[in-house]
Amino acid sequence: MSSRSAVDDLQEIIEKLLGPGGCPWDREQTPKSLCDYLVEETFELVEAIRCNNSDEVKEELGDVVFLLAFISRLYGGGSFLQQAMHQGARKMVRRHPHVFDEKEINSLQELTRNWEEIKKTEKNHTRGYILDSVPKSLPPLLLAYRINSKAAKIGFTWARDEDLEDKLAEEWQEWQEALESRDRDRMLEEFGDYLFTLVEYGRRHKIKANSALAETNAKFARRMHQMEDLALEKGWDISKLDMEHLEELWQKAKGHGA
Repeated sequence: MSSRSAVDDLQEIIEKLLGPGGCPWDREQTPKSLCDYLVEETFELVEAIRCNNSDEVKEELGDVVFLLAFISRLYGGGSFLQQAMHQGARKMVRRHPHVFDEKEINSLQELTRNWEEIKKTEKNHTRGYILDSVPKSLPPLLLAYRINSKAAKIGFTWARDEDLEDKLAEEWQEWQEALESRDRDRMLEEFGDYLFTLVEYGRRHKIKANSALAETNAKFARRMHQMEDLALEKGWDISKLDMEHLEELWQKAKGHGA
């Protein structure tokens, strides 16, 4: 039986693509040029996971792994990937002393605090800001969640849900005032403030706004598709229907379980 691993096969393919007689497009790539492809493939993987389609998950995961191996090769070959994997493994062991060592953890809150303290000791710079570890390139809703989560870890959040509900009402009123003013910059700011506060309200109830919105987007798309099918069955042009007929189709789509 061959002792070669799938990683070995992958690295051999990449070497062939980059070598003499390989692919001109691949040879032109850099780690930076591959970033957009990595983001795109990662989103496709996330979509497959959310659809609970194991075959698509396998395919998209393979695409992501290929890009990670490709980027690693451009940084220094197979050894770079191995070093990254070893470094990641050591980090996970270091951050789980309650599993791999004898440190006793008595609550989830204590576990989270300990995790953050360990991360601080890993930083090389002399001063670390609380939000330094939050990637600025995250999608905005996910970024808002992470920012609020970091702030909450030092107690910088509302003491009670009722206080936050009052803040939501205040932000909504400010949005209404901005809307009446027709000042685009003010409207943008106040709408953003309301969304940011709403993300924190969801976080306190263990709801990630990014995931919740993704589910709603998918549900709306399913119902729209069902509406189009129902309209086609009736011989209707959906783009020319009034709101009354569109609402009729919407309710039927909901009734079909879309």
